Amino acid sequence: MQEAFGIVLLVVVVIAALIAVGTFVWSGTAYDDIGKGGLSLRDGSDRPAGETPPSGLASARERDEEIRQMLAARNERRVRRGEEPLDLEAEVARLTAPAVDPALREEIRQLVLARNSRRARQGKEPLDVEAEIERQVRGLG
Repeated sequence: MQEAFGIVLLVVVVIAALIAVGTFVWSGTAYDDIGKGGLSLRDGSDRPAGETPPSGLASARERDEEIRQMLAARNERRVRRGEEPLDLEAEVARLTAPAVDPALREEIRQLVLARNSRRARQGKEPLDVEAEIERQVRGLG
């Protein structure tokens, strides 16, 4: 009985190894498909068929509309608590304004000054530095 146990154990291990190798070979690209498919949010398949991804302007409008909805809900809670509601449009403008740190503003200033020196060499009138900086900052948003 003791010698049969070793043979049975060896046969089971060899068969299991053959099944594992066969499964690995026949699986093909199964492991490459992990994380893709119907429940994935990263591969674009969650978008309904025929719907194109929103463009920059469309996605900005959609973002602003969602911000308005969240602010409206927050205003409703404020009113229920007896607080003064916020101005939705002013709050949307504040939240969607481009965040410009002083280092970026200084870099924009240097670019405007360089542009002014080029314009002066070409005989053109220089730009108003502060107005041009503000125009560039608005263009970032």
